[in-house]
Amino acid sequence: MTLAVDDSGTGGPVVVCLPMFGMTRVATAVAFAPAFAGTGLREVYPDLPGHGDSPAVCPARSVAVLETVCGWLDGYVDGPVLLAGGSYGGYLAAGIARRYPGRVAGLLLVNPGVRIAPSDRTLPEDAPPEAPAGWLDAAPASLREHFDAALGNRTSEVVSTVLAALDAGGPGDEAFLTELRGGAGYPLPDEDAEVGHPGPVSVVAGRQDGIVGYVDQFRAMDRYPRGTYTVVDSAGHYLPYEQPALLRALTHDWVRRIRA
Repeated sequence: MTLAVDDSGTGGPVVVCLPMFGMTRVATAVAFAPAFAGTGLREVYPDLPGHGDSPAVCPARSVAVLETVCGWLDGYVDGPVLLAGGSYGGYLAAGIARRYPGRVAGLLLVNPGVRIAPSDRTLPEDAPPEAPAGWLDAAPASLREHFDAALGNRTSEVVSTVLAALDAGGPGDEAFLTELRGGAGYPLPDEDAEVGHPGPVSVVAGRQDGIVGYVDQFRAMDRYPRGTYTVVDSAGHYLPYEQPALLRALTHDWVRRIRA
């Protein structure tokens, strides 16, 4: 399958950036391109199957999504690559590293899912921080509960930034996404395997992430002997849009460790 791709084409080591669930390569570039600025990496942003402008796969299972991405990757880039991903994209990146360790030179996982079924996630029990009056006024009613759980940097400016990201790029296949997220095939069959990655890994989590949390990500660090774990206050599930300067610093540290 051919995936829709944006490629900076600047040469140098390649980092493939995988989107959050339901989001597009355009939104992923908004999240990660500022973090990679000045690193000299060639940034590649694909739409996952059924996301943005990429066609869906059959069956609607995460393993089919992963295998499709790996097949595309084999035909698109020679040799090992760096993988970056947010949320579901980070979940898939870790899954690719488990299955095909020789293809992956390092992992940058931002708010990654670890156990992807919502009922299996360990979520924060603390109340979210206070927010200014009217901070959710720009959000449609259907998203306000989600944003209240997802955001740690609770301002109207962040809400507007995330709304623009959610609307960016192609339309995706809503029927496929609904079936994927709601079905028994949403978890990868090896998500609990104690298999990690020996290269440089950076895991970044939001302290107020009420979608995937931050505890499961820390517990998974045993899988990454060269892993750095950072939990960020005033950040939630949309951390790249909430704390872009801090993500840039952490990304540059990850790239420095890879080059060392």
